[in-house]
Amino acid sequence: MTVVNLDQASVFTSDGFTFRPLAVPSRGSTDLAIWRVDAAPAAISVEHSMSREEVFISHTIGLHVTMSGEEHRLTPGDALTVPPNTRLVITNPSPDTIATFTAVTSVGMLGTIAGNTFAPPWAQ
Repeated sequence: MTVVNLDQASVFTSDGFTFRPLAVPSRGSTDLAIWRVDAAPAAISVEHSMSREEVFISHTIGLHVTMSGEEHRLTPGDALTVPPNTRLVITNPSPDTIATFTAVTSVGMLGTIAGNTFAPPWAQ
């Protein structure tokens, strides 16, 4: 058993998003990769895809997620399942409030941005 306190989790940032890994291989997880994400006000991610299914659970003000050109609006408590290899963009629609959500996927997931595939450091 491994307990990870959020305030002790590693911190990774990219394009206005802060990732804090909670359950990942470096923390003892063998099947799931889970991290908390804080999206800065008005943050917009680059278009990307993941090699495995991913689920986002919105906790605060909500999110806008565009998947393959279709927009989905999440409110607090909503979950969105993203199929593998689906292009998406995540947006915090608030100009002044941080949006917080949890991302859940499986260990070994790879991300792709502009044709470049990589292992996200927050998923290791």
